[in-house]
Amino acid sequence: MAKKAVLIGINYPGTKIELKGCVNDVHRMHKCLVDQYGFSEKDITVLIDTDDSYTQPTGKNIRNALSELITPAKPGDVLFVHYSGHGTRVPLEEGEEDDTGFDECIVPCDMNPIPDDDFRDLVDQVPSGCKLTFVSDSCHSGGLIDGAKEHIGESTNKNRNQEPKAYFFEREIWNFFYSVLMKFLALCGIWRSQEEQDKIEITARYEVGKSRYLPMESFINVLEEKTGKDNIEIGKIRPTLFDVFGEDASPKVKKFIKAMLTKLDQSGLVESGREIYRGGSSKGLVPDRGILLSGCQTDETSADVKKSGEAYGAFSNAIQMVLSEGGGEKDKITNRELVLRAREMLKEQGFTQRPGLYCNDRFVDAPFIC
Repeated sequence: MAKKAVLIGINYPGTKIELKGCVNDVHRMHKCLVDQYGFSEKDITVLIDTDDSYTQPTGKNIRNALSELITPAKPGDVLFVHYSGHGTRVPLEEGEEDDTGFDECIVPCDMNPIPDDDFRDLVDQVPSGCKLTFVSDSCHSGGLIDGAKEHIGESTNKNRNQEPKAYFFEREIWNFFYSVLMKFLALCGIWRSQEEQDKIEITARYEVGKSRYLPMESFINVLEEKTGKDNIEIGKIRPTLFDVFGEDASPKVKKFIKAMLTKLDQSGLVESGREIYRGGSSKGLVPDRGILLSGCQTDETSADVKKSGEAYGAFSNAIQMVLSEGGGEKDKITNRELVLRAREMLKEQGFTQRPGLYCNDRFVDAPFIC
């Protein structure tokens, strides 16, 4: 039985969206895997953006690392992925369905996002007799394996009111102007956001209380800086991503472009001469072998914090604290127990984020990792 892992930590150094604790999360998880779970260092792939001697966590490199983790796997192998970095979400295309109402994405260092559909495709490739445990300490992480069954969480409630997609772009534009107004009022000292109020409460004990959420406005700003484009529109994110990253873009993006070109071709406007999308989905035909432990719900943010000079993700830190308890049985804690205890710990520390567990029934009370 092989034990293999991919650990991804992105601090986005030198950018307006810089974080502090993501790479530290990776180093702590690396030590945990080796010391507590018997992983060999040669079987742990690390992608971080603060040291050029490591593979950089671009969208292409992350996808390649995940593919190299899953493709050679054999029955009995243990597969593990940890991600610490920004998360974002984009609206669904017309006609799409999703339990959460959005595409939840992780944000690589080059702004080439990886959406929940891509993680679903990867999980569907996990061979029989294996399981893939995915810990994501990022915002909106509650839906990162598309269609995974929710056991602990409030992200995929079918009865909740979901925002009509037709109003998403109007809301984003309104949010932009609203944020400008609120920033002006804040400068005048007559208004304080709820996030800032929460931050004040948290920083009573922590030096920093920063969100790992990347709003669409900020995502577009950084994407423009990295690409040199200055006219990226909210409603044209997927075409822009394909234009910038081409075949290195998400399979979900390439599928969208292919459908768009096919539609135009049927109208006699363009020729669609090449296969753009190479991904696929089992659509429930393959047993779910993925386990997602999310740092928060799909509509929540995960905190990047600092205490006593050490920066880390609030959820990642809670996991390490829970695993350090319990003596010799600490490596036998179940997925359910770990998430529930992390939830309680974060609540006691003053954080509002609520970790979640998404997986097949048979993994709920199985040991964490192995």
